[in-house]
Amino acid sequence: MEIPLYFRCPISMEVMKNPVTICTGLSYERKNIENWFYMYKKKTCPATMQILQNFDVTPNHTLKRLILVWQERESKATDVHPPRAVSTKHDELVSLLTTIESTPFKVSSLKKLRSCIELGCDEVRSNLVHIGGIESLSRIITQVLIDCSDFITFRACEEALGVLYQLPISDAPSLALLSKPECMKAMAIMLQRGSAEARYHTVTIFRNMSKVEYNWDWVVQDQGMDLFKSLLELVSDEIYTKASSCALDVLIEIINSSKKARLKAIEAGAICVLIELLPDSNKSICERMLFIIKLLCECAEGRIAFVDHKLGIAALSKKLLRVSVCATKLGVKILWLLSSFHPKEKVIEDMLMFGSVKKLLGLLHVEGQSSTKDKAVKIIKMHGKSWRKYPCFPSELKDCLRLVHDSN
Repeated sequence: MEIPLYFRCPISMEVMKNPVTICTGLSYERKNIENWFYMYKKKTCPATMQILQNFDVTPNHTLKRLILVWQERESKATDVHPPRAVSTKHDELVSLLTTIESTPFKVSSLKKLRSCIELGCDEVRSNLVHIGGIESLSRIITQVLIDCSDFITFRACEEALGVLYQLPISDAPSLALLSKPECMKAMAIMLQRGSAEARYHTVTIFRNMSKVEYNWDWVVQDQGMDLFKSLLELVSDEIYTKASSCALDVLIEIINSSKKARLKAIEAGAICVLIELLPDSNKSICERMLFIIKLLCECAEGRIAFVDHKLGIAALSKKLLRVSVCATKLGVKILWLLSSFHPKEKVIEDMLMFGSVKKLLGLLHVEGQSSTKDKAVKIIKMHGKSWRKYPCFPSELKDCLRLVHDSN
């Protein structure tokens, strides 16, 4: 039988039983490479003769699994009964993954793998996960931590992300591989420095991870404001709208996870960015932005940041009763937080000047009871007397205040 070249150890040329990878990305039989380093005192890569900076070896489980799959299929080929038919895509995936695992020049093979996945169905994607695709791709991505200035390494990382974002990440082993600190750190770097496409792929992976309740605490602690600045930059991207939408979903998950995350987002300027994007946002984007603002305004720091923005109340008022029931509910909740816990004179004045008060009055005419209507009543009760001082005081508010007073 013909043995694939990449299953052979470059030192002994025998099929590897316990393959390990060194810092150049090449794989060797563990025993052979350890003898090379420690018995023969070599300081180079046997195949490329490149001088090595470290001599760490990492078990290559993906290559080992591919070798076992190949050996099992070859053994079945000698049986009397014909083996179960294997799809062409499966063979192609195994071949591509083997090549990727065994060569330092990975970009062309990763492009072929990406094309194969894009044209394939869900079964093909699941097949790639089953044969160790996520493990192999995550190892390529983490190479960017070793030398992010190397163009080939960087391009290989971008192509690996282009494959990975299309794969299902619903099982625990896949999530565990991507959740490793070195992998998350590498993806955070790509979110900051990658091409527009690579950043979209990275934020999509983050969104897929968040769907299976990923714990973001470590990432927030390690990356801090840089993570939020990268996500907010994507949210502001008016051209790549898919990336913008994904970034909003990721922000919601991270900010919703802890108070520490909210404070980091506020410090990174999230309130300012969202207020400026709010007026021109469509229904779906608007609702998610308002939800994030609401979460941030639950912190004193968030309310201060909102009030300090000159267009905060104006942008919020514009969306009340115009976008959706959900948007109005979130908007009124934000106004209630501001007017209850941060009732500065400027806040009260802006609510009257920019039409918030008229919108709140409009809510009182909606039939039935709701938490939104109740909050509108509470706001009017709290600040109705203050609004009487202004010449633009709406006449219908006088009747409303009289009714509220009579009901008490």
